[in-house]
Formats: sequence, structure tokens, C-alpha cells
Amino acid sequence: MNIHTRFKVFEFYDTLVVMIERNSKLAEFCAETTFEKLNSKVVERTKLTILDSIGAILGGLVEPEVKEFLTIRSGRKTNRRCIKIMGLNKWAERSDAALIHGLAGTTLEMDEGNQFAKGHPSMHVLPALISATQSELLSCPVSGKDFITAFVIGYDVGARIGLSSQLRSQMHPHGTWGVVGASSAIGSLLKFDRDQHAQLINISSSLSTATSRKTMLEGGTVRNVYAGLSNQMGHLAIDLIQSGFCGEIDGLGSVFGKIVSENLDDGLLLEELGHRFEVMRNYFKLHACCRYNHAALDCLHTLTQRHQELFDIETISFINVESYSLAAELDSPTPKNMLAAKFSLPFALATTLVNKSSKVTSFSGNSLTKKATLDLAKKVTVNESPSMTAMLPEFRPAKVTIGLKNGKTLSESVKTNKGDWQNPYSSDDLQDKFYSLAKRIFNEHKAQTIFKQLSDLDQLKDMKDLFQFI
Repeated sequence: MNIHTRFKVFEFYDTLVVMIERNSKLAEFCAETTFEKLNSKVVERTKLTILDSIGAILGGLVEPEVKEFLTIRSGRKTNRRCIKIMGLNKWAERSDAALIHGLAGTTLEMDEGNQFAKGHPSMHVLPALISATQSELLSCPVSGKDFITAFVIGYDVGARIGLSSQLRSQMHPHGTWGVVGASSAIGSLLKFDRDQHAQLINISSSLSTATSRKTMLEGGTVRNVYAGLSNQMGHLAIDLIQSGFCGEIDGLGSVFGKIVSENLDDGLLLEELGHRFEVMRNYFKLHACCRYNHAALDCLHTLTQRHQELFDIETISFINVESYSLAAELDSPTPKNMLAAKFSLPFALATTLVNKSSKVTSFSGNSLTKKATLDLAKKVTVNESPSMTAMLPEFRPAKVTIGLKNGKTLSESVKTNKGDWQNPYSSDDLQDKFYSLAKRIFNEHKAQTIFKQLSDLDQLKDMKDLFQFI
């Protein structure tokens, strides 16, 4: 063996040792994390995250394209269609139900997210768990405590892969690392051991989707299905492992270290594993649009509180926005549909001023074609501030300057969004949000009943009963 070959062999075994340590520790975390290892703050944050995510799903189920999709993938209850679609008297096969709930929960852009993972872990995990809980996979009831534990595990696995990899810039994060989180969560419910979890990670990592970032910028609504696909693929991964399939030795390293991302930082992936739970670093949304808009909308909210004359849009001469690179991409003033509107900073600011609101109705229906909104959007310019980009991912800053026709200039800046873990919304804010979304499909009494049950999730004995009720 020559010296060059010897070095190649050593390099291979060094890589293999690192991989074994990473996968082994991640699988051990999945297999050994119990409810008793979660402190009260993690439990409360998790319950709030699940509640908020279910609100986003319920709100999205009434959107036209989701309703049409339901006619294809759901129907009356049968032996095969045994998973209830929340809020509706419709049933689906378990992986289809996971797909539907994930699609609905993404559609309104109201689901939570994680700035460090650079994506939305909850909506990649929760729909898979809802299906698993009601399915033939489990021979005994799933308690609220077991459900919370499985959710935390899936959230952490997905989020940690997201934060430790750097997806190619052309890729959308939805539908990528979420499938590993979804399958790990189901594996927790099935009480997989460490070896089973390690194999599951290798299988599920190879089921990631080739997602395009352009979809969100161009209003390609296929983007809304990406999170649903992760949930569906999570169920496929479970079926595969239970059928005897296996993955490559290091699927995680291959896919997230070489294919969709050129680097997977094991130090970041394993940092404080089992001690720092990523759900504690998530954010919630009140503005019904892409989170990259939120810092500017927070600035606008402050300005309109101080200067009511801004609601007379005829007085506005220009609006300038400075923000970080990801927000600066959202510069189109003429979105073609609801999705594109949610990814347009000019439209988001304009529709908020015209409708005096940044809620769901300001980004849908007639609001998309209001002449006053479209004319005002053309007065908005968006520019990147390199110093603000340098503050990512810890902070998401913006500065908004509004010029009036009388020569007056108004300006406001924020260091990070409201709703971030550093600057959270109040519990009353999130409760109001849940009701506003749930009442798109339920009456007030049922919405209140569901809210109460979800708030007491850790006390429930059988989660299937809850999902059959919702």
C-alpha cells in the first residue's frame, strides 16, 4: 500500500468514526428522551407551538385550492381512509392525511418557525404525528405526554439538521430536513430503540425533496405542498424500515453534507443535544405573510400608532425599506396571487396601510387587486443593508422611512421581529390568533373547547379522542 492510498484509508475511517458518533448520539437522543427529561418551560412552549400550528392548519383548510385537493385525496371513512381531517367530516389514508394537514398549515404563512433552523420545524412534524396517533401503527392509546415528547424529538432532529447545514441557495428549506424530523417523531411513538432510530435517520434522509426557492418568489403554489411531503415521506420511511429496507451507512452525511448542502457541521448538530431544546428558540407569527417581511411591518405598526395620518395613503410620497439580504429579495410590487403577495414587502406594507391590518384577509380575495394597494406598493423601495445581513441569524432587523408629500419624513427601526424568542408575543396575542384562525371553520364555542383541551395537552390520556373531536 503506497503512502497516498494509506492516507485515503485513514481519511475514510476518520470520516466513518465522526459519522458513527453523530448518528449514534442523535439516535440515542431519539430513543432515550422521555417526558420526565423535559422541564416545565419546554413542555409549556411545546404545547403553545402545537396549539399555534393546529390553528394554522384549521385556518388553511378553507382555502380554495386546499378544498379542491381534499376532494381528490380524502372522502368518506373507509378501512383505508381511517385518519380524520381536522375540522371536517372527511377521512384519508394516514400518509395522505399527513400531506393534507401539512399543505393546509403552510398555505396561510401563519405557522411558527425557527430562525436558526432557517425553516418551519413544527409543520414538518405535527401532521405526521396526528396521522400516526390515529393509525393502525399503534396498538395502544397515545397520551398527551407521549405526544409532546415525540413532537419535541422530531422538532429537535429536524431543526438541528437545518441549523448545522447550509442548503444550496437555490433550494427552499421546506421538504428537506423536515422528513427526518417527521420520521423520528413517529419512531418515538413506536418506541424505536437506538439502532432502529439510526437506521430510520439514514432512510428518511434519502427521501428529501428537490425544492425550489423561486416558487415562493414567483407565487408558485406548489411550494405550499413541500412541508406536507415531508410528513408523507416520514410515514413512508416508517413503512420502509418495518418492511426490512435499509439506508446507506451515512445518509445524513451524504444528503446534507454533499448533495443539498455542501457542509454538515457535526459540532453544531450535537451542541447541547438533550439540554437545549430547539423549540425554545422558535418564533410565532401574527402578520399573515413571510417572516422576512415582519421586521418592516413591526416598524410600520409603530409608525402608524404614533402618526395616524399615515392611514391617509394619499399623503404618502415614498416608503423606503432597509433590511437584511433575505428580506431584500422580496421586492416585487406586483404579486400575481396570494402566495406571491405574502412574499412581497411592497405589497405587505401597502395592504397593511390600506386595510389597517396585516391579518389573513389583507393578503387574500379582493385585497389582492385593490388599486389603492397596488399603486401604493409601487412607491415602496427595498434595499439590503450589509450591516443588517451581518446580524443574521440571531436578529432580523429593518428600518422603514416614509416620506410625506408635505415634506415631512418619518422613520422607525427594529433590531428583530416581534414574536421571536427574544421578543415574544403575549399569550393573549397568540390566543386571539388561534381563535381568528379556528373560527374560519368552527363556531366560537367549539374553538374555545379545542383551545382548552390543547392548553391541557399533557393531561390527556388518549390523543386519538382529541383528533377525532377536532
